Amino acid sequence: MAATSASAPTAGVRQGVGVSPGSAYGPVVRVAAPVQPPQNEAVAEDTAAASEAAIASFMFVAEDLEARSAQADATARDVLKATAMIARDRALHRAVTKHLGEGNGPATSINLAIDEFAAKFEALGGYFAERVTDLRDIGSRAIARVLGLPAPGVPSFSVPSIIVAEDLAPAETATLDRSLVLGIVTRAGGRTSHTAILAAQMGIPAVVQLAGATEIPAGTPISLDGDTGEVVVSPDPEAVASQRLRRERRAAALAEVSGPGRTQDGHPIALLANIGGAEDAELAGAEDLEGVGLFRTEFVFLSAAHAPTLEEQTEVYRRVFTPFDGRRVVVRTLDAGADKPLAFADLGEEENPALGRRGLRLSQALPELLETQLQALAAAARLTGADVRVMAPMVATVAEARWFAERVRANGLPKPGVMIEVPAAALRASQVLAEVEFGSLGTNDLAQYTMAADRMEGELSELLDPWQPGVLDVIAAAANGAKQAGKPLGVCGESAGDPLLALVLVGLGVSSLSMATSKIRGVRLALKTHTMEHCERLAAAALAAESPAGAREAVRAAATPELVALL
Repeated sequence: MAATSASAPTAGVRQGVGVSPGSAYGPVVRVAAPVQPPQNEAVAEDTAAASEAAIASFMFVAEDLEARSAQADATARDVLKATAMIARDRALHRAVTKHLGEGNGPATSINLAIDEFAAKFEALGGYFAERVTDLRDIGSRAIARVLGLPAPGVPSFSVPSIIVAEDLAPAETATLDRSLVLGIVTRAGGRTSHTAILAAQMGIPAVVQLAGATEIPAGTPISLDGDTGEVVVSPDPEAVASQRLRRERRAAALAEVSGPGRTQDGHPIALLANIGGAEDAELAGAEDLEGVGLFRTEFVFLSAAHAPTLEEQTEVYRRVFTPFDGRRVVVRTLDAGADKPLAFADLGEEENPALGRRGLRLSQALPELLETQLQALAAAARLTGADVRVMAPMVATVAEARWFAERVRANGLPKPGVMIEVPAAALRASQVLAEVEFGSLGTNDLAQYTMAADRMEGELSELLDPWQPGVLDVIAAAANGAKQAGKPLGVCGESAGDPLLALVLVGLGVSSLSMATSKIRGVRLALKTHTMEHCERLAAAALAAESPAGAREAVRAAATPELVALL
């Protein structure tokens, strides 16, 4: 369904994109717009002094973010630290000095530098495009600092409310008071934005890409559904009562489900967590789940000035594996490239980084990076009792799968696998998976490449809807190939955490689902209320649809009333 236009009336139903499950009702607390430089700002009389003050403002922002990170949980801590690194970037500081020298005022120079870097980040795509909101928040805070104004952000409030903003930067999302924040609604953002990731990790219902969100007056009561993306402005009392009852029933039902993932007739479907670091691992290790389906190792590399040593990596991986004694941990090797450039692995600029030498292609160009990582993973596996499995990102051909598997096994790691996120690999899955022990569908990138739509382009959010029948066709082809090869195929993309879509994926033939830990109970409940045969019927209904909305509605109509009543 298309988003409601910004000219829609104040009251009524609006449609956004649900990114964190659950529902909420409460008054709106609006986040103020970012601080902007004054119009016609006076030129700095002392350029050197102005440059020093501007750089000092960035350093103040970095220190503030680092202080916040010390009080945040694992996922938020990593995000805040990464954002602080951007504020300390000397290239950004030099850009401000350049604009000061061109006759601009301090705040204007900061703004121009931020615009310049935002354009570069957007051009790079991928990881850096996802950081544009963070970059602009840094700029707004630095501008406020040089102007002597209060830092932008969520205003103080004491009544449980729903936060509404243009977008939320990690510094805001990561430090929200969960006892007061009932939900989050943003006009911008995306399915893989920091708002989405952190909200899901924190268990806060959230909707992004809601047109006209920032026009809803402060104090207006609204309800939101983080599963469907529906937001109702000034809902009637009966609708509010119905939503509250459904929320209470859902909480009670989720509290009753536990243990390994199983369909109603006992078909095993492993339920796993997506993690990004040691702190995430320690938190996930204490949860009722069967292991890790995606351990992103980029954080080990992205913050390093030099290639991390064998010893440094071994210690990090040991910390990640330790909480999962006897359980699986699926590790994705370094997924970097021009879209996530590393100082020690720069292959030069590329016209289209998303389609360039990234993931396994970077490892093939610089095999010593992969070799050290595999040695460290093997050493850490020997030190712990985790069932370590290692997969490569961006695999497209049989030859690439074979090249990777040979190196994984040569380092004493018996379970190599591949990410299926390139349509070519999905379509040739029977041959690609014959070279390895398992595959994992990265549905975020798979949707991007299948639909020829940049995953960071908000205006294309419908094309990137994981319910797109065309994407489901590609997943079905991969699952059929995995069956022919006799190899397990999981999902570690966003699709896995949607209870209804999880049933479709299981019906298509996947054997494991990996997601944010806050979504596992909902998926476990969905599986326990459906047989495998029922899942297969739901998959057929989704594949027969002509649109993502049609696919979802067809599955919702055919799912068990027991589950639908709780969604």
